[in-house]
Amino acid sequence: MKKLKINYLFIGILALLLAVALWPSIPWFGKADNRIAAIQARGELRVSTIHTPLTYNEINGKPFGLDYELAKQFADYLGVKLKVTVRQNISQLFDDLDNGNADLLAAGLVYNSERVKNYQPGPTYYSVSQQLVYKVGQYRPRTLGNLTAEQLTVAPGHVVVNDLQTLKETKFPELSWKVDDKKGSAELMEDVIEGKLDYTIADSVAISLFQRVHPELAVALDITDEQPVTWFSPLDGDNTLSAALLDFFNEMNEDGTLARIEEKYLGHGDDFDYVDTRTFLRAVDAVLPQLKPLFEKYAEEIDWRLLAAIAYQESHWDAQATSPTGVRGMMMLTKIPRKASALRIVPMPNRASAGGVRYLQDMMSKVPESVPENERIWFALAAYNMGYAHMLDARALTAKN
Repeated sequence: MKKLKINYLFIGILALLLAVALWPSIPWFGKADNRIAAIQARGELRVSTIHTPLTYNEINGKPFGLDYELAKQFADYLGVKLKVTVRQNISQLFDDLDNGNADLLAAGLVYNSERVKNYQPGPTYYSVSQQLVYKVGQYRPRTLGNLTAEQLTVAPGHVVVNDLQTLKETKFPELSWKVDDKKGSAELMEDVIEGKLDYTIADSVAISLFQRVHPELAVALDITDEQPVTWFSPLDGDNTLSAALLDFFNEMNEDGTLARIEEKYLGHGDDFDYVDTRTFLRAVDAVLPQLKPLFEKYAEEIDWRLLAAIAYQESHWDAQATSPTGVRGMMMLTKIPRKASALRIVPMPNRASAGGVRYLQDMMSKVPESVPENERIWFALAAYNMGYAHMLDARALTAKN
């Protein structure tokens, strides 16, 4: 009887192949127990967003925006770094969730019955309505009934597509529209301003912010009622990320942080004035280039744009401006201590700019240490405007209430 020859090399290769195939299903493979554990093990929170003035933007390489700021604080809350991916449109955002390339979508997305079938919504942090916009001076439609695909274009993935479909089926059978796969809502609003497009639809907050720079954009009519805005994450049996988001937003709401951030980005959305905005934009084009070197020279540690904003608020950049109380000059300084202005012999408007900077810095240095660092400038500006003592009185009254 022949002895059985064992091919140890073959057995070794077979065992190795089996181990590789079965490795992912072994409980101790190394996978995190849940979504939060996976994020913390990775050391970063992956957030996808879109580029808008409200959600995410950059100035001098520094990111800012309502959704960015909240996402950064949520990453800090989890003890991880924030990794932001900027996509061109909303459809690409949800592709990131589908493909496992994002943990969260933070982009001012509206809660929608179709979306929640496939994705997990987070807490609501503000609300918007969808509005049809047109260019001032062009025909303003009073209804959607006669709009065609040649006139109306919307962004891909936009929640309003579902609303338009419902309106077409129930109220406006002739209604038609086009979806531009390459552009977001902001780009389509720019097309309206430039005369390349008759109408588009965007949310009310995005429109109000856009009007700050393009006051000729106007609202024709509301398409929807107020809708909640939320973040979205993958929908599965793992609720740890949803629970963490709920705890985070509750904490932000209770300590007032959420209200302060929303006031920072949304607090003046209802103050739009067409005439004032046009006046400001004309001054930016005609006057600011002449004054910019002056503001940059005297701004020192202060951002020159802040100094320019104060000067515009005080005098509309008019060095000869006179207030109703007789105060004159671009910065409208009155009764400034000698140590605060110091440069009295410098000709106007240099003197006003230098004095304004010194006075604002003086107010900044006096703001109580109890005021958070990122809020000190607001208290200093209030003191600049109404006086330091009045600012303290107002703060004390607010604390009592």
